[in-house]
Amino acid sequence: MAYKFIGCEIIYREACYLTATASRRVDVEFLHKGLHDLSREDMVAKIQEAVDAVPGGRGYEAILLGYARCNDGLVGVTARDIPLVIPKAHDCITFFFGSRQGNREYFDATPGTYYMTSGWAERNGSDFASADDGAECYRHPAANRYGRDGYSRPAYGQEGVMAKLGLTETYESMVEKYGKENADYIIESLGGWAKCYEKCLYLEMGVCNERPFQEVAEEWAKKNDWAYESRKGSMSLLQRLFAGEWDDDFLIVPPGKSIVARQDETILGCEQMA
Repeated sequence: MAYKFIGCEIIYREACYLTATASRRVDVEFLHKGLHDLSREDMVAKIQEAVDAVPGGRGYEAILLGYARCNDGLVGVTARDIPLVIPKAHDCITFFFGSRQGNREYFDATPGTYYMTSGWAERNGSDFASADDGAECYRHPAANRYGRDGYSRPAYGQEGVMAKLGLTETYESMVEKYGKENADYIIESLGGWAKCYEKCLYLEMGVCNERPFQEVAEEWAKKNDWAYESRKGSMSLLQRLFAGEWDDDFLIVPPGKSIVARQDETILGCEQMA
C-alpha cells in the first residue's frame, strides 16, 4: 500500500524529508504557491484536477492533501475513488507549529507577527518573472508584498484576484486612468499591509541548513522595521499525516464526499456530493 501526496510547494522540503523517511511509499506532487492568489473557485478547480488525475490502479490507500482551509480554497474538493486526508487547520502556518494549539498560543501572545519558513523564503519567487513557462509577468504596485524582485504573475497563467480587482497595473497607467492623487492613494493602501505587523518569526524545521533562509527573514524584518525572532518549529502534524496516524486533527473524506467549511473548532468537514 502507498499514499499519494498533493501539496503546496511551501512545504516542499518538509514533505520530501518525510517522504524519504516514511515506512511506506509516498508519491509526491507539488502545486505552485501561487494558487493562493487565485479566486476560491479557481483554486478548488486546480486541486480537484490534481486529485482526479491520480490513477486508481496504483494501489493508493489515500491521497494526502498538503493544504489547510486556505481561505476556503479546499471547500468543494471531492474524493473520487480514493479517500482524501487533510489536516484540520486554517492555514499552513499550523503545519510548522505542529498543532492548532501551538499556533493559537503564539498568535494570541504575538498577534502582529509575519511568519516565514524555508519554503516562504525560497519559494516566494516561484511565481516571479524568472519562471520559464512563458506566462506574462507584471510589476505590482506593492512590489515588496510579493518578493524581493517585486514581480508576480497569475498562478498557472490564470488571472489572479489582484488582477480581477484591477490592481496589477503600473503606477504610470494608474495615474493616466485615475489621476495622480487616486493613484498615490491606491499605492499607499496596497503597501500599507506591513504596518499591521511588528515582528517576523522564522520557524526552523531542522530538515536542512536553514541559515540562508533565516538571512532572508532577517533582511525582510529589517526592511519593514520589524523585530526578528527565530525559533524551532515542530514536524508533529506533518509527521502524523505521512505516517497514517490520523486522529481528530485530520479530516478523512471518503469517496463520493466533498470538503465543506465548519464555523467551529473542527474547521473542516465533509458531506455527500450533490
